[in-house]
Amino acid sequence: MRKGQNFFEKKKRIIGMVHVQALPGTPLNKFSIRQIIDMAKQDAEIYINNGIDSIMMENMHDIPYLNTNVGPEITASMTAIASEIRKMTDLPLGIQILAGANKEALSVAQASDLQYIRAEGFVFSHIADEGLMNSCAGDLLRFRKSIGADDIRIFTDIKKKHSSHALTADISLLEMAKAAKFFFSDGIIITGTSTGEPAKKQDLQAISEINLPRIIGSGIDNENIKDYWLLADAFIVGTYFKIDRIWQNAVSDLQVKKMMSEINKLRSNE
Repeated sequence: MRKGQNFFEKKKRIIGMVHVQALPGTPLNKFSIRQIIDMAKQDAEIYINNGIDSIMMENMHDIPYLNTNVGPEITASMTAIASEIRKMTDLPLGIQILAGANKEALSVAQASDLQYIRAEGFVFSHIADEGLMNSCAGDLLRFRKSIGADDIRIFTDIKKKHSSHALTADISLLEMAKAAKFFFSDGIIITGTSTGEPAKKQDLQAISEINLPRIIGSGIDNENIKDYWLLADAFIVGTYFKIDRIWQNAVSDLQVKKMMSEINKLRSNE
């Protein structure tokens, strides 16, 4: 059993984002891989010291994103970063590789002893910033089986942010969640329309009958988390944890402390 595999053993999970700096070969890259690793570790250390439940890594600075096909340099870089952060902690760790590079994310998770990936485009098709993104569940789960990574969970976005869903306008969020469950999703991620925008409460309520963990993937902050506390099993927090609440910035120790103080109050009232 992979360390920390029972991800929802704790009733609510707070997942802190490490947005790694632009990787080698991408337009905004200006740091060496060693420098990028060191900055990612600094962010991770703040989370660890403040009692975060989990850390997820993402190549969010690699704009503009490629559509599902990233190069070997990205996979290798993310493996190096993830492996270094794994050495720091036994916390559950996860990864997302943009955009839709889910097989690569699984490969990094397998090599670096991570517990989960975040996968976009798992069921149905949508139009993302990067273009048409088709469903990948069949290929992805066969790939997971082929590399012996069945213990790595796949948390899946449905009707995700930064996307048009005109192609599936006649399919309700509930039906999409049912399809994700039918195709063996390990958890459903609900987001707002863009980074930092909160999810709609009615969207979380709409899928409450689905027997899968519900994860909020955007817009959670110190002020609104109490309003969402009973609606989700996990909360992915990125923008709020950053200096000046700007996602491109480094993680702020003060912001993490403030959020975790509020979390501890909510947990004490359960």
